[in-house]
Amino acid sequence: MNVAIVYDSSTGNTKAAAEQMAATIRAAGHTCTVESIERADPAEVTAADAICVGSWTKGLYVILQGPTPATLDFIGRLGRLDGKPAAVFATYALAIGKTLEKLSTALAAQGATVDGRFKSKGPVAAEEFDVWVHGLSGSV
Repeated sequence: MNVAIVYDSSTGNTKAAAEQMAATIRAAGHTCTVESIERADPAEVTAADAICVGSWTKGLYVILQGPTPATLDFIGRLGRLDGKPAAVFATYALAIGKTLEKLSTALAAQGATVDGRFKSKGPVAAEEFDVWVHGLSGSV
């Protein structure tokens, strides 16, 4: 299975988490691309068998948290995902707010089946991400 991971990273934490997630995917025997939303090609991400989109959590201390507008814009440029398995992830410093919910809603609007939602404080992949990866084998 080919998995595309795209992320928006401000300080490098989200990028580091995405790279760790890619290592988990590859260790499970899948292929994986990892790109920032600035460099990723929406058509190539749409063509992947499964996708994972991440953002750092933008907000004011512990209020108004959400994904970056650039991340939501990237999701809006994807083609129809028609039931493809998808996961969302976010890194945060103090609070995550509705970041995962907003990312999930945007991907579902493109037709994805969002069955993974992960958060991590700092530059690490969420511990439970491997459960989502192992579930991919039965998805396609």
